Amino acid sequence: MLLPTLLFASAMVPAWAQDTTVIQSENVRFAYAQVLRVTPVYQTLTANAVEEQCRPAASPEESESRLARVVGAVKGALGRQSEDAPSPVDCEPVTVRKEFHRPIAYDVDYVYKGSKYRSRLPDDPGNRLRIRIGVTPVVSGIRDN
Repeated sequence: MLLPTLLFASAMVPAWAQDTTVIQSENVRFAYAQVLRVTPVYQTLTANAVEEQCRPAASPEESESRLARVVGAVKGALGRQSEDAPSPVDCEPVTVRKEFHRPIAYDVDYVYKGSKYRSRLPDDPGNRLRIRIGVTPVVSGIRDN
């Protein structure tokens, strides 16, 4: 009974081995590509800020009566106020909308061995871009994803 079982099992091993595919590890190396163009990609941010908006105060001629102007002139003459004294200013807080543009990524055009490529990168790579080159053989019987 043991012998027929071993013969049957040994006959199944080659069939099982044919269904198993060994995938080789990827061959990887690194090289440098020449950067052709770098274009920043911007994000627009908006913010509200409170700024103080000032304008000259109403002049005494506009807001006071004739008697008040005469009294003010007499006080000015007696008090020897300088004509160069700063004029009063009315200021009030005003909400102002501001826009800011900041780079969030870079679209990089580069060439490697005569072929042009484009990638979006988080940083500006400069004149050269380090690239990863990987080669894996196509094995029949395995579907490409």
